[in-house]
Amino acid sequence: MKDLKSLGFCMPAEWAPHRGTILTWPQKNGCSFPPPYDQGINETYVHLIEVLSEVEEVHINSWDQHEIKLIEHLLKGSRSNLSNVHIHRHQSYEPWARDHGPILLKHKSKGQVIATNWKYNAWGEKYPPYDLDNKIPPQSAIKLGLEIHDFDMVLEGGSIEVNGAGDLITTESCLLNPNRNPNFSRDQIEGALTRGLGVERIHWLKSGIEGDDTDGHIDDLTRFIDKNTLITVVEDNRDDENYQALQDNLHHLNSFHNENGKSFNVVELPMPSPIIRNGQRLPASYANFYIANELIILPIFNVPEDGIAEEILQHSFPDRTVVPMDSSQLIWGLGSFHCITQQIPK
Repeated sequence: MKDLKSLGFCMPAEWAPHRGTILTWPQKNGCSFPPPYDQGINETYVHLIEVLSEVEEVHINSWDQHEIKLIEHLLKGSRSNLSNVHIHRHQSYEPWARDHGPILLKHKSKGQVIATNWKYNAWGEKYPPYDLDNKIPPQSAIKLGLEIHDFDMVLEGGSIEVNGAGDLITTESCLLNPNRNPNFSRDQIEGALTRGLGVERIHWLKSGIEGDDTDGHIDDLTRFIDKNTLITVVEDNRDDENYQALQDNLHHLNSFHNENGKSFNVVELPMPSPIIRNGQRLPASYANFYIANELIILPIFNVPEDGIAEEILQHSFPDRTVVPMDSSQLIWGLGSFHCITQQIPK
């Protein structure tokens, strides 16, 4: 594997300035949203594009010309800044751009942005086929005019969280799961992350929340809000099935150390009341927010904790505006706004 770290590249924190955001338009016949396909999904995407296009470019992967015309029709009737919207005919079976999109790095001194292309296997072969999803990184790199570097390891963007200062957080339940890289040891995985993403320190949490079919993506659990501060979801109800796992994660977070050898500041974020649909516990989490230029896109679920989460995040990001956005349709696909976005550093 190429050592991008030695060449001066690293993955910037999500709050670093963006050129834009990559999205993949959801397929009506895909497996993410059970039939009948709810038009609320289209409305959710349009609302997100309206908000994002005011502050940065939005690059949308689309299936075919018919879908491109549909998207153009929907956006023309919206408040989107169409000069910032770019639609590309890049076919993908599912809409989770965080995981099948390119992971982008930036040179520390020269400012050059490059794309990395890791293998994607639909969260451990759970939802084949995924051959088209695997083609998105090189296609996106070409459209964005970026150099691309391939890595021979399965890695989803939602499984990692960085602060741009050398720290990366992930979970054992995901990255060490044999359904991803059965021939890689923990040391080999850490080496690949170090060389491929330009990080110095890798911090491991144990597992994720109930209902998460990704085997425990970090973006449902714990996020950086600055280089020395983490925000993490906690569950106060001792009888809730997420209580103990989130307490264990909180304990581990308090043992992590930053580049100066000091403990990270830890901010606690509540979990929403359980979201259950057709008898299934959905992985609803306020940690699945997206940091855009000037904004925080916060998933809300029409439960009492929504306002508390908004207040905590607004206090945590005083220089950005928190935009609460209904995620009740998206979460039926077992993901939310961070899962469907991938930032393009400026």
